[in-house]
Amino acid sequence: MKIEFLVNIGSKSFVIPDTVVNAWIIVIALLIFAAIVKRKVKNANINEKPSKFLNVIEMYVEMMNGLVSDTMGEKHLNFAPYIMTLMTFILFANLMGLIGFTPPTSDYSVTLTLALITFTLTQYHGLKTNGFFGYLKGFTEPLVLLTPLNVIGELANPVSLSFRLFGNILAGGLIMTLFYSFVGYLAPIIAPPFHAYFDLFSGVLQSFIFTMLTMVFIGGNLD
Repeated sequence: MKIEFLVNIGSKSFVIPDTVVNAWIIVIALLIFAAIVKRKVKNANINEKPSKFLNVIEMYVEMMNGLVSDTMGEKHLNFAPYIMTLMTFILFANLMGLIGFTPPTSDYSVTLTLALITFTLTQYHGLKTNGFFGYLKGFTEPLVLLTPLNVIGELANPVSLSFRLFGNILAGGLIMTLFYSFVGYLAPIIAPPFHAYFDLFSGVLQSFIFTMLTMVFIGGNLD
């Protein structure tokens, strides 16, 4: 299912691709969900047993807090809300193929944007922790001669991070498209196990990998 918009600005027309539209659908859905959770938490009675819904939310929050604590250190739990938001967005984006929508993460512009956010946070905290000259000095270690390689390696991080997510999700979608073309009417019978791997397993795994690398990159520049 594709939902695209044509935007006219003066004499020029621009097409907003379905991947971007789907990304905004996820953002809006998560904002509404967050508002519902906030209302339920606010109205919850601390003297009563929490509902199953709140129990699931609490388990998810605790799991993400534990992941951030183990990877970045307990004193950096202030990053947990961002990491949880990132993980949730990518997870839902990767799984949209299960309901017939194009996954936003199969669009390189989406994955590159996420990787550039991680890159920006990494450089910001590198400057904040080490100072300007300490930040620059880090590129000269362990040898000054390796400075060009260190700079290239740092610039390569958002490229590799974005391509890893983009390539895996796009490849999974292409394989399933070819599979449906090959098996034809037998697809409803044969396809579920392949969806379980290429959409479900791969989608969850790639969201976890992207989130973990984000924590490693940012955490490496924290004091």
